[in-house]
Amino acid sequence: MKHVINAAEDLGKENWHKPWSGSNGGNCVEAKRLDDGRVALRQSEDPSGVALIWPASVIAEFITGAKAGVADFLLT
Repeated sequence: MKHVINAAEDLGKENWHKPWSGSNGGNCVEAKRLDDGRVALRQSEDPSGVALIWPASVIAEFITGAKAGVADFLLT
């Protein structure tokens, strides 16, 4: 499960999405699919801060697991 830490501002300002935005005043995780298929994640409050970059397969595994309830322990 290799990931890269990068300055989010180096990834540009466009094409960031807030798929997990809730009722928390806009503080959320933003995601961006990179040209090579990897996925970058950053904190919306700090768009020029750190971005974690993950292979698409890792993101798919996380989303599949979350949908199946594997990550429910994070909510309690």
